[in-house]
Amino acid sequence: MPNPGQELSSIDFESMLGGPLVAVVKAQAQAAMSSVNFIKEVGFKKKPADQQDSESFETEEPIYVKFKYWKETKPYEPAVPANPGDSAASPPIPSSPLIPASPAEYQQHDLEVPILTMLPIPFIRMEETTIDFNAKINSVEYQSTDTNFKINASLEAKAGWLWGSAKLKVSTSYQRKTSQGSEVNRTYSMAVHIKAVQDEMPAGMERILGILEDGIRATPNNVTA
Repeated sequence: MPNPGQELSSIDFESMLGGPLVAVVKAQAQAAMSSVNFIKEVGFKKKPADQQDSESFETEEPIYVKFKYWKETKPYEPAVPANPGDSAASPPIPSSPLIPASPAEYQQHDLEVPILTMLPIPFIRMEETTIDFNAKINSVEYQSTDTNFKINASLEAKAGWLWGSAKLKVSTSYQRKTSQGSEVNRTYSMAVHIKAVQDEMPAGMERILGILEDGIRATPNNVTA
């Protein structure tokens, strides 16, 4: 009869369990390279084709998003008397003519913002990996015996005056067949569960974004309203 312990010991657990773990490590490396490529492709200008080097990570200046907006430079001022009178005096002193209202003034500004500071940068991390392995071994032993017994008989008799004879024929056969053996059914199943999360931004990337934020520029132009 097969021994389940020996059956399980013959399984190559190193390959079955190590394979998914190696795949997770490779997936983490691919995710890191995807983040690098995203930053290069989206955040920085590309070099000319004759200056590109596939083995170098050097890039040109960052890409800026430029747009115009209006900013209030002087608030609206309502009309007020130039010299308010004294209503408590007797007789009251009338106030002088009004100073006309001053409308608000606006000036157009050009704003330049690094695009990397406006986008969520993907940093995917494999947080948890669960490997479920199930082995089911069914062992059956069987033994069967088949017996066949057969008998045939015939009787012949002859009789005459004062004499007679009889003849009896008997034939038998006996067969016995025995078979035995064992049958083993093996069923293996494995499930891999991976949980990926958005990782925290690396410290170096935070400092780069801080430098880019300091580079946000708002430049007034000569357009006013």
